[in-house]
Amino acid sequence: MNAKRRADDAEIAVADLTPAEAKRELKRLAAEIGHHDELYYNKEAPEISDADYDLLRRRNDAIEKRFPELVREDSPSRRVGAPVVATGFAKVTHAVPMLSIDNAFDEDDVRDFFARVRRFLKLDADMPVECVAEPKIDGLSAAARYEKGRFVLGATRGDGLTG
Repeated sequence: MNAKRRADDAEIAVADLTPAEAKRELKRLAAEIGHHDELYYNKEAPEISDADYDLLRRRNDAIEKRFPELVREDSPSRRVGAPVVATGFAKVTHAVPMLSIDNAFDEDDVRDFFARVRRFLKLDADMPVECVAEPKIDGLSAAARYEKGRFVLGATRGDGLTG
């Protein structure tokens, strides 16, 4: 093993991971993120901060970007929220999947976001884009449906497909 690497794959920079190390790390991250999802979404008892959780997700995403052939079926990048486990409520299948929003942690993340917006809208790379931004506040994601001005359905995001 390279002298600057540590025995624990989690301590190795993504750029320095071998495919075997990346595979082990993705397995570990899937289990750890799944554990924290269960605690946060279903037990309302998180063990780590939102910032630490976001770091786990970002590491998973970075490894998958570098090694797309290693993306696991149970990858955290393939799901949002958690399966619905609450009792006493009917399950609702969302007409359009409720996906998660991305975080921006630094100026590069914001630049990348606006570049994607410009590409999607087919704008020139230097075209100004006006927007409103606010800090992300974690909480419950919900959908509300109104028909003819009357509230007819409310649902949590659940796993993104079923709430």
